[in-house]
Amino acid sequence: MKKFSFLLILSLLLFTACKKDHVDATNTKTLQSSINDMTASLPTIKQIKFNEALYILKTFGVEADGDVAELKALGQLINGKKVPEILTMADQTAQKNGIEWASTAPPSLGEMNIFGDDKAKESDPNDVKANSLSIITRPTGDDGAGAPTALQIVPRLVDNAGNPVAFTGAGLEATLEVFSNGVKLSTAKNLMQDNNFKGFNLKFSSIPAAQVVDNKIDITISVKTTAKTFKMTKIGLDVNPSLLKVPAAPKVDSTAVNQDPAVIDPNNPGATVPTTDPNATTTPATTPAAPKQPADPKNTVSSFLNNVSSQNLKAAYNSANNPSWGSYESFSNPNSGFGSVKNVSVKNITTNANNASAASVNATYDVTDKSGKTTSLKVTFGLKNVNGDWKISSYKINP
Repeated sequence: MKKFSFLLILSLLLFTACKKDHVDATNTKTLQSSINDMTASLPTIKQIKFNEALYILKTFGVEADGDVAELKALGQLINGKKVPEILTMADQTAQKNGIEWASTAPPSLGEMNIFGDDKAKESDPNDVKANSLSIITRPTGDDGAGAPTALQIVPRLVDNAGNPVAFTGAGLEATLEVFSNGVKLSTAKNLMQDNNFKGFNLKFSSIPAAQVVDNKIDITISVKTTAKTFKMTKIGLDVNPSLLKVPAAPKVDSTAVNQDPAVIDPNNPGATVPTTDPNATTTPATTPAAPKQPADPKNTVSSFLNNVSSQNLKAAYNSANNPSWGSYESFSNPNSGFGSVKNVSVKNITTNANNASAASVNATYDVTDKSGKTTSLKVTFGLKNVNGDWKISSYKINP
């Protein structure tokens, strides 16, 4: 009998030892198993709050499309974490996204199951009976000249007669998608806990100007209940074009042209860098052939500006050898690179200095971006001779 009792206690200890107290995200099976172990170790109320915390992190704490991708991203986010750490992370995520949720508050999101069991339960607050979704939009804010700075977008679940449906204690996932001319510009999520949901505050300054056509946007909102996902779209909403997000000027190299032998400094054309040690003894040697003298370097600058103006950005990029512009993707970025340019109007181009290896060219021109904003620029282009062709190697905007 004593031996049997000992074996029973030992088996219980082994079973307890196998239970995980932290997340194991090796794969979906270990993720679910470890979360189940952690949940089982908690009191009932704490179990509900832990599931809510996981739902908050899966919905708002990771960037992924679709339940499978979100679950994988969640596993990467919380791998190795214990319950207190996960609750803290969920608190921070809720606060960052303006969600009225706290790990220390009573349960408020209904039945949460991050592994996709959406079957309605006897008292599931998320099983809201509604007929359709309506959207209320209204301009908000003031830019100082009487124009709005944002759009308040409020979804409402309604019945057959179009009246709002009353419900409380739910945790319905509401998603806002913003488009212009069929191109998605942004996505935002929030939790609809009752039909007093405040909705989304879409700031015009968060919308990229280069991607907005005719100063209008379209929006689509979806609200997911246990039984159904409701969706509605509004088309042709006006935005305040003066407040749309305009990219900063491309990052430029404010230094002079790289100092190769006899390179010219665009800011001091008369100075050159010595190519030899003046104290060295001269010995007979074969003099290397001088680099092939290419055409006037201002032709390269003119061609570059014309290509930028016509958005032939591949040709513009190929006429440069400037490390500060990075990859072609960075150079042509529609928000922060030359992809944001709509037109270039050249006023003047002059060759400032020129020798066989390097040159500098001054150019004055107006740049109009895709939001219609025009900026006047005075730029010094540094160029270097690459196999007989001038390549732009530096770009300095002057006061």
